[in-house]
Amino acid sequence: MTADLKIFNAVDDTKVKQFDQLSNFEIAAIFKRLAKNNLRHNQVVNGGRGNPNWIETTGRLAYSRLLELGVVEAEQTFNEDAGMAGNVRQEGLYQRVMNALGDSRRDEFLRNAIQAAVNHLDIQDRDAFMYELVDGALGDHYPYPPRCLSYTEKILAQYLQKNCFKDQQLADYVDIFPTEGGTAAMVYIFQELHSAHILYPGDTVVVNSSIFTPYLQIPVLSEYDFHVKTVTTRRSNNWQMTDEQFEELKDPKVKAFFAVNPTNPTARAITPENLQKFKEVLKVNTNLIIITDDVYGTFSPDYQSIFAVAPHNTILVYSFSKLYGATGERLGLICMHKKNVCDRLIYENLLNSHLNELDEERYSIVATDPHKMKFIDRMVADSRAIGLYHTAGLSSPQQIMMDMFSLSNLREPAGDEYVATSRQTVTNRYNEFWNTLGLTADQTLENTHYYTLVDIYRLMSERHGKEFAEYYQDHYNYLDFTYRLAVEFGTVIMDATAFGAEKGNVRVSLANLTTADYHRIAQDMLDLVDEYYEKYQY
Repeated sequence: MTADLKIFNAVDDTKVKQFDQLSNFEIAAIFKRLAKNNLRHNQVVNGGRGNPNWIETTGRLAYSRLLELGVVEAEQTFNEDAGMAGNVRQEGLYQRVMNALGDSRRDEFLRNAIQAAVNHLDIQDRDAFMYELVDGALGDHYPYPPRCLSYTEKILAQYLQKNCFKDQQLADYVDIFPTEGGTAAMVYIFQELHSAHILYPGDTVVVNSSIFTPYLQIPVLSEYDFHVKTVTTRRSNNWQMTDEQFEELKDPKVKAFFAVNPTNPTARAITPENLQKFKEVLKVNTNLIIITDDVYGTFSPDYQSIFAVAPHNTILVYSFSKLYGATGERLGLICMHKKNVCDRLIYENLLNSHLNELDEERYSIVATDPHKMKFIDRMVADSRAIGLYHTAGLSSPQQIMMDMFSLSNLREPAGDEYVATSRQTVTNRYNEFWNTLGLTADQTLENTHYYTLVDIYRLMSERHGKEFAEYYQDHYNYLDFTYRLAVEFGTVIMDATAFGAEKGNVRVSLANLTTADYHRIAQDMLDLVDEYYEKYQY
């Protein structure tokens, strides 16, 4: 018996079944704790986290400069030795700020970004624009309008136009609600679909699986109790939906379709050919509501959102967290077309006298004509239990930070060096990982390389034959591999079953470690496969 097999036999995996009912994030957290005392005394590497290990610097520096300039401007109103200053004066603010900017890196960016925004958005009242930036950075007033600051909405719309809409010119026809990350966006959407009487308990919703687990977990909660069906994409079809699965969406009983695009965990964007198929679906199922989470879209060079081909039926969620290394900032948004299916369904539902009375009673304190209140504005009101609608909205400093990230992207119309570098970073790690495994890497355009899904059964079959892979599948719990990898090697990856993937698949994030770390993860996986094989032979 080899030394490695002795370590293998030292792992007590009899309790692994107790983790079956936990979410994959909870399991990964437990395995991370166990990995600290791994039997090989290795340094822990955690390939389960989706948080990137880089940050965008230019936008952050520009924001810090706005904050500094805001304090200086406030001190011009009055300045107390106790650290107290007045409010910023709007008149003449644009020119004062531009004159104050020097030739440092952050000043040069801020000057160019502001000028680009003024020219691109055709801003006439430059003082008002500058006031929104400076006063917003200071955060000394409630956000107004509550849903989104006026110029911020225009900037965010242009950012989405460039990165999600592509050739479909939609920036002038959308409403945007900045939220506390994509997390809050998901919660608000589910809540409002329920509150607006658009979706009812028992309604059928379809989820494109594999998918970020909350999209599987939230719809079945007792307060929603939707009937959830999944359409599972397969590796054999490059993780794309089939024609038969699109046909399922044409059934009028299907009220909503949820997708993460590009996907988490399979990291594939929907192909241009498949995007067009949504148009055919909507010709038949005209009331279908599509929710698309596009947080990874910018990692795909030719990305286009479902929103671009089906804007009237789609609710778009986006977050700056992954691309800009800003998960702690909580910067997300919800985007809807000004003419959308949700508003139409609300109007049709209000013809029901009972719902009409409920609607009148619920929103009369925030709207003179509640029946005309848009779905997205109801979402804002309901996010603060209606009574606190006047203090709703994402904090203004967070909105200004989104402006800075967006403008760092928009200032380079032909491309963005930062975005290109981010894409190349995860691609290099992806290639190192798959080359070490000795398996063919997928280099299709739709692959973002942010995550990767590995079929352990396939890996075992490729390395030691189909008979061994079948033996492993029959004799070990599907969590055994990730458990042993953590306990023995100190390497943490995520089981992908809770994402809706088939048992035997694991997810590795390519965002949060060094290229050398991904070489180690792949090598540890191979070594563990070899140990299973040696045990099989023994």
